[in-house]
Amino acid sequence: MFRLRNIFAIVLMSCVLISCKFYSFTGADIDYNTTKTFQVNYFRNEAPLVEPSISRDFTDALQELMLNQTSLSQTNRDGDLIFEGEIIEYYISPITATAEHRAAQNRLTIAVNVRFINKVNPEKDFERRFSYYHDYEGSAMLVGPQLSTATEEIFERITQDIFNASLANW
Repeated sequence: MFRLRNIFAIVLMSCVLISCKFYSFTGADIDYNTTKTFQVNYFRNEAPLVEPSISRDFTDALQELMLNQTSLSQTNRDGDLIFEGEIIEYYISPITATAEHRAAQNRLTIAVNVRFINKVNPEKDFERRFSYYHDYEGSAMLVGPQLSTATEEIFERITQDIFNASLANW
C-alpha cells in the first residue's frame, strides 16, 4: 500500500511539472525554445512638455526589466519580441490646494504609447497606452534627485505593466 502511494505521488508530481513547462517565477509566459531575443527601440519624447533625459531613461528601464525578468538575449534588430513607441504625455498638475490658493501637492504624470510585436505569436501583438504618476509637495521643485526619484518610480510601474501585458498574460 505504501509503495502504491509513492508511485501515485510520483506520477502526480510528474503530471504537474509537465503541465507547467513554461512556468517562470517572474510570471513570464515565454517558450524559450522558440523565442530567443527581444528588442527595445528608442522611445522618442513626443509630449508637449519635453524633459530631455526621459526618452533614454525610459528605454533603458524597459531594456533592464526585460534582461532581469527573462532569459532572452537583447538585440538591436530582428528581435523575436519588439517593443517600440513614444512618450506621449509628460505634465505636472496641482492635485490639492491650500487656503491661499496655492498647490499643496502636485502630480507628475507620464504616459507612453507602446507597440508590442511578437514575431513568434503575432496574435499577441498590441498597441496600448500606459501611464503612471508621482505625487510631491507643492512647494518642492521637481529637479535633480527629486526628478530622478519621480521618474524612476513611474518607469518602474509602467515597465512592469508593459511586461505583464506583453509576456505575463495577465
